[in-house]
Amino acid sequence: MVASSINRHFVPKDFIPSDVSQITPLYQILIDREIKSAADLEQWILDFSELTSAIDEYGSRRYIDKSCHTDDKEIETRYLQFVEEVEPKIKPLYFAMQKKYLNNPFRNKLQKKSYSILEKKWAADVELFREENIPLETEATRLNNDYDKISGSMTVTFEGKERTMQQMARYQEQIDRAIRQQAWEASAGRRLTDREKIDDVFEQLLTLRAKISANANLPDYRSFIWKSYKRFDYTPEQCLTFADAIATSVVPLVRELDRQRKVDLKIDKLRPWDAAVDPQNRAPLVPFKENEIAEFVEKTRIIFSRMSPELADDFDLLRQRNNLDLESRKGKQPGGYQMSLEESRQPFIFMNAAGLQRDVETLLHEGGHAFHCLAAAGEDIVFLRSAPMEFCEVASMSMELLGADHFDVFYSDADAARAKRNLIEGIIRFLPWMATIDSFQHWLYSHPNHTREQRTTFWISLLDRFGGETDWTGFEAIRASSWQRQLHLFHAPFYYIEYGIAQLGALQLWMKSRHDPQGALSNYRAALALGGTKPLPELFAAAGIQFDFSAKTLLPLMDAMRDELTRLPR
Repeated sequence: MVASSINRHFVPKDFIPSDVSQITPLYQILIDREIKSAADLEQWILDFSELTSAIDEYGSRRYIDKSCHTDDKEIETRYLQFVEEVEPKIKPLYFAMQKKYLNNPFRNKLQKKSYSILEKKWAADVELFREENIPLETEATRLNNDYDKISGSMTVTFEGKERTMQQMARYQEQIDRAIRQQAWEASAGRRLTDREKIDDVFEQLLTLRAKISANANLPDYRSFIWKSYKRFDYTPEQCLTFADAIATSVVPLVRELDRQRKVDLKIDKLRPWDAAVDPQNRAPLVPFKENEIAEFVEKTRIIFSRMSPELADDFDLLRQRNNLDLESRKGKQPGGYQMSLEESRQPFIFMNAAGLQRDVETLLHEGGHAFHCLAAAGEDIVFLRSAPMEFCEVASMSMELLGADHFDVFYSDADAARAKRNLIEGIIRFLPWMATIDSFQHWLYSHPNHTREQRTTFWISLLDRFGGETDWTGFEAIRASSWQRQLHLFHAPFYYIEYGIAQLGALQLWMKSRHDPQGALSNYRAALALGGTKPLPELFAAAGIQFDFSAKTLLPLMDAMRDELTRLPR
């Protein structure tokens, strides 16, 4: 990775962010600095931001390296050194800085309105901070690394070749049902082998998180996370109401789609290996060959260029700076993400492309996050650069929907329509899955000391409530442990409702784009440029959409999607 130009004023140019003996004195200078005016306070914030950005980017790069090479001991050692030695030392210093700001009388004389957001966020952090939680948080990070290693080591020998779980996914689109079943059983069986290991890791995480919330004098970890995530604009009860709305307005549509799929496939029972195959038994969509990543990147760039030359220019920056790692390979962490490198103010995209249509959607999605990072890069204060996650996901999900009009870059017109239909069906199916994961988390953390059996029973009840028409006979154990594949449950507890809220925002932008594509994109880019300088409802308003996830907003969007499916060829 090659960093863009970095200008430092407070942090020395030869600063080593992994060296605590260099970090501590810089923090101490800021903690001890006398502030005699609002101008002094603003400069103090800028210096704090510069130091934070330098350390944050170093940690991000270590995480990226670890993600790309889970089997490299040296890389893992560098990552764990940062997690176990650097981060615990920084947290009390960071807390002291936040308190210094909140206790400073000149903060009320700062001119920028966005400082009020900073104050609200830091006040929540100060209320939550407990020094005794630092080693617990470090241990949670170590456990998540264990989960990543377990997941990253999973491979299957299939058709004479060792394959990753991501590479096995492509077999689920094969027309030959027997091959689909064999591939699915091989992958699912491999996951089941590590079921107990993953359960052990998760239960250790639950115990740690209960201690963390108790140390902060909060009744449960949900209360802790709500404050930690700065969820100032909605409540847990609203999330559960959203789930109810999904159960009544989306689940019936999913089951209708499943029944139609069963008819199209001419089968009596829909089985787990029938979910991804084309219902008309056409060959799988192949947007690019598995090893032709350069073609994949170039064609995605064409989609962005059709939408906006500025988007294409932004995407080019990622290529120029070597900030793309897209191919799937052994020893690479599953999944995909975009990570902001805060000092160089550039994005990095990580994913596991295997030649699937979902890869196209993923790169569009992470590209939206990257555009958000670049649009907000002009904000000098790192603490105000990132929007709330509910809006960050609007940035990414909107790109999937807006980019779908240009799938012909990868396909014939007929296959492009098919890919778009798959995307829309995928969104409809996603909402009940989101409600399943979110409802599961509400239960997990409001039922401390639950047993494995109780956890499994509740998980199955959610699958029954929000699931489709798939018959799991003979594979009950695999269904019962299917939550283990959801990385967010381990790495980012309660971070999933954001996707549902954001999907409603993205769908509203998509509806506007059907009548005014340039206007919708203009609103989108203007809202991205605000970064984290506005509260969540104002960011939605800037994009021309409503911050609302009740049935009032959900039902018209489902009607629009049903209409779009009716117009698209099957």
